[in-house]
Amino acid sequence: MRRFAGVGLVMLAAICWGISGGIADILMSKGWDPIVISFYRGAVGFVCFLAWFLIRIKQNWIISGRLYIWSLLAGVGVAGNFTFYFLSIEASSIAVAATLMYTAPVFVLLFSFLLRIERSTWFKWGCIFGVLMGIILLTGAYNTESISVSFLGAAAGLAAGLSYALFIFGFKNASSIGKPQTTLTTAFFSFCLILFLFMDKGEAGAVVTSSDLGWFVLLGLVGAGISFIIYVIGIRSTAPTTASMVAMVEPVTASLFGVLILGDHLTLIQILGMVVILSTITVLSVKQSE
Repeated sequence: MRRFAGVGLVMLAAICWGISGGIADILMSKGWDPIVISFYRGAVGFVCFLAWFLIRIKQNWIISGRLYIWSLLAGVGVAGNFTFYFLSIEASSIAVAATLMYTAPVFVLLFSFLLRIERSTWFKWGCIFGVLMGIILLTGAYNTESISVSFLGAAAGLAAGLSYALFIFGFKNASSIGKPQTTLTTAFFSFCLILFLFMDKGEAGAVVTSSDLGWFVLLGLVGAGISFIIYVIGIRSTAPTTASMVAMVEPVTASLFGVLILGDHLTLIQILGMVVILSTITVLSVKQSE
């Protein structure tokens, strides 16, 4: 029952991430730089986690080198995931970038197998294959005639997937050592520090006095402040491979957000991709609960 609850929390966090993708799309359509948007998403989340940490600082403060190393690696993974994802979109297309980023379960499974955290089974490989097929159908990456993939686009997309795997492992290991408050505060401190070095400082400062500040705050609350608290709690009782695959509900949520809020249209093949993803996640969740 506890495992099933863990999978449910990870899925809920992924839904929040999908919604935050729609909010980010609104901000990008207003002309804001993707890196600045990502920074504020993490910065608002960091403020929430720091406040949560300070409420009971004596209980949350833990002196453990391994805890802070894993937390820092998780922050590097989140920053790398966002940065390489945007680079891949710029160099190729969003369809290619999304498909390559969601190869993360393959990296997670390989690392889990090499580190002897999990056993490699045909069932897990079947779930990975099913989810990836669903992502390809959903994003339209199967249409090779209309997609031009550069080496930089492909490399950046795979790096985004590898970064995603890194932050899953980082959060998983850090959460097993210390409290979620400590893990999230440390991870997002490193996240903000890294993106601060790369973003446009002038544009970031303009956000504070702009009429879009409310969108940035909402993005940070939904995309980090609430979702990552739920995620860290859920991943404590969820295997890394399962967590990475269940989180694939994010692109489905983002697509639905686009249809219902932004007026986008889905083809029959894209709807089929959603069904494949959700069906695979459902089967995986039932198996995990058993």
